Amino acid sequence: MAQDGGIGSGKIRLFVDAGLAPDAQVALNRDQAHYLFTVMRQAPGSAILLFNGRDGEWAAEVAEAGKKSGVLICRRQTRVQEFGPDLWLIFAPLKKARTDFIAEKACEMGCRRLLPVFTGHTNTARVNVDRLRAHAAEAAEQCGLLAVPEVTAPQQLGALLDNWSPERRLLFCDEGGAGAPAARVLAEIGGGPWAVLIGPEGGFSDEERGRLATLPWAHVASLGPRILRADTAAVAALTIWQSVLGDWK
Repeated sequence: MAQDGGIGSGKIRLFVDAGLAPDAQVALNRDQAHYLFTVMRQAPGSAILLFNGRDGEWAAEVAEAGKKSGVLICRRQTRVQEFGPDLWLIFAPLKKARTDFIAEKACEMGCRRLLPVFTGHTNTARVNVDRLRAHAAEAAEQCGLLAVPEVTAPQQLGALLDNWSPERRLLFCDEGGAGAPAARVLAEIGGGPWAVLIGPEGGFSDEERGRLATLPWAHVASLGPRILRADTAAVAALTIWQSVLGDWK
């Protein structure tokens, strides 16, 4: 990324937690200061674009620059806040790099919430939620997005289903090939809040399939004749959803 100077022309985008408003001062943490002032070599007067997922995007100016801290001042709003479709992704954690990939791509694909779940065949027992949030935020920064999806603490799939709100439909992507093509299922059911469920590398257990088949708000679907790796399946399912019910139409 590069920036060519002048308020509003900055191409470096930074996700922050602070509120954004005219003349608001935004204090940087150590990692943000290192990125802006050591890696990207920004200095007082440089233009940076800020967003927090609530207040839109703002052109800001570097007021103070240090090795471990810094201060930016908001000058004007460049884009009003927008939110994508109400779409969640539920997925079984994979090995570190592939889980990171899912977080990045789910953010790029417009998901509002990422929910890691442990299933009968999940082969990893640890999920670094902070790491996933950081990868999602970086994807939003680089892709010009105005929001970063929420990443929830991992839980058992059964517990998630126990507390499910039936108003949100669930697209159960069964790697066993059961169900009609996902695009047809989505087109027949229609819009509203949705979640996409992707299984682990070992697939869903018979018990999990059996339970999901009994839930009136869960809709089994196929992603095609080939068995996909879990991270590929996540991107494929989100692509189909966006093309049928989302903002790609």
